[in-house]
Amino acid sequence: MTSTDTTAAELDADTAGVTVLSVREQEELVRQHMPLVGHLVRDMLSRIPNHVHRDDLTSAGLHALVKATRNWDPDRGIPFHRFATTRIRGAILDELRSLDWATRSVRTKARATDTTRQRLTTALGRTPTNEELAQALGTTTGELHQTDSDVQRATVLSLQNFTSSSADDLVTEPTPGPEDMLIRREQIGYLHHAIAALPDRLQTVITEYFLNERPMADIAADLGVTESRISQLRAEALSLLKDGLNTHLDPHLAPVPENPASITARRRAGYYAAIAGNTSMHSRLAVTNANGHTPYGLGVPAA
Repeated sequence: MTSTDTTAAELDADTAGVTVLSVREQEELVRQHMPLVGHLVRDMLSRIPNHVHRDDLTSAGLHALVKATRNWDPDRGIPFHRFATTRIRGAILDELRSLDWATRSVRTKARATDTTRQRLTTALGRTPTNEELAQALGTTTGELHQTDSDVQRATVLSLQNFTSSSADDLVTEPTPGPEDMLIRREQIGYLHHAIAALPDRLQTVITEYFLNERPMADIAADLGVTESRISQLRAEALSLLKDGLNTHLDPHLAPVPENPASITARRRAGYYAAIAGNTSMHSRLAVTNANGHTPYGLGVPAA
């Protein structure tokens, strides 16, 4: 049992059958803390695929908030905000677990596909075709496409990352401090510049799929390719973005090419250099306002 589950279980055990507040007091707490549910849902939605509906998570969170008002005992010294946050986040995670239907075999196939695709990309100096990938995996292109579709519909959320912390760690601060906000704004700026430095087709896929939330089928139609090809381009773009951001933000996580003279290594080095040549502290911070919000799209100011 994870620490979050343990905390929730302890809270249930401590408060089972106890209703300290009046109905009016409970209703007032619910009204006051409804924005907390929205905040936790938005935070979770930023980490999971687009097919997960906000309404499902919000409904679970509101139900947990109502239960929290019935079980909270102010005499125990636990602030209601902290108590409710733990219960709401736990309910949202439970809802996500119920939506995460991907079997272990599907995830195993997905990992094998990603590993093989990366190996072939390094060997060929380009993204392998579906036929090449299927042949290397000893499967068919139809089964390959089915595996990709299964993974896309599954909730690719690492629940362990959200349940390994203590209750104190799960409580979200109302506002970040100045240093945290500055770091966040710079990270967002780097991301926008990294997207802007992608090759045109990869930039289009990332922009349309993640920022404009368009289905892969529509993007494929616009570019005149198959959905499988869009999936390949998305994987290639995400790999570039991750390595490009690590190169500038966390150099110790940046990959070291086995053969720096290879075509793939030179292309990646050129991409990393393009990010560096198109960014400055001023331009990175200009992407967001003082509150860390991005009021516009990818129109990143020139460095």
